[in-house]
Amino acid sequence: MAAYVKSVTFDCVDALVVARFWAAALGGEVDEGATAAKAFVEAPGWGGPNVWFQRVPESKVAKNRMHFDLRAPRTVEEEVARLVALGATVFAVHDESGITVMLDPAGNEFCVEL
Repeated sequence: MAAYVKSVTFDCVDALVVARFWAAALGGEVDEGATAAKAFVEAPGWGGPNVWFQRVPESKVAKNRMHFDLRAPRTVEEEVARLVALGATVFAVHDESGITVMLDPAGNEFCVEL
């Protein structure tokens, strides 16, 4: 039997802030025991891995080596606008591929595509 991805963990300065963003972005809920030091968001119905957030003393200084690619449920533009309202920022738009690169509140890159 092969292993499977149980969870993905993000390092951040404030776990609760980043967990709240990702819970809203993915349609999940932040675990009620969450704190600024550690927080957990269960994969809401999409069968993916759960998402953990843990406080680390250093801030992000380089590009992620791994990131989420989110499929927009409507248009990319509508999903980008929703995520910006939740606290993300647009980093780059790749018109030729239809992918928008965004940053979560901790500066972690992720993509939005159709």
